[in-house]
Amino acid sequence: MSDTHTRGRKKGASERPSASPPTASDDARRIALAVAGAGLDKKAVAIEIIDVADKVDYTELLVLMSGRSDRHVHSIAKGIEEDLREKLGSVPLSVEGLTAGQWVLLDYNDVVVHVFQQATRYYYDLEGLWIDAERLKVPQPSHRAEEESGEG
Repeated sequence: MSDTHTRGRKKGASERPSASPPTASDDARRIALAVAGAGLDKKAVAIEIIDVADKVDYTELLVLMSGRSDRHVHSIAKGIEEDLREKLGSVPLSVEGLTAGQWVLLDYNDVVVHVFQQATRYYYDLEGLWIDAERLKVPQPSHRAEEESGEG
């Protein structure tokens, strides 16, 4: 049987010391932060990065964000795709829901991105499902960071 879907993290997990649970890799964190930055550039709101490395075997991090309309959700998702391709050379393994614009899922292997319309996000409540998981700090929007540093 092929190991292509194990994603390399959980293989041999029982050999790890039990003192600390697994956390997301540096590469997954770099991708998730780039996703969050691209979402901020497209005016996404309520961005959360959730570390699920010790809870599931299909990914390490979930990135959740919201848009105001189906067109906004579509724009955010396309912006993330373009930004990650240009800056990191990363393309998603799959993209689902892009035409409907209620909930778009982008699978970057160890990072799964969910771009929701707000009502859909509240209905599925993924934050509630992973309430006990650690959160990563989301960066400031780039225009705010420039204003704070005096560059804007």
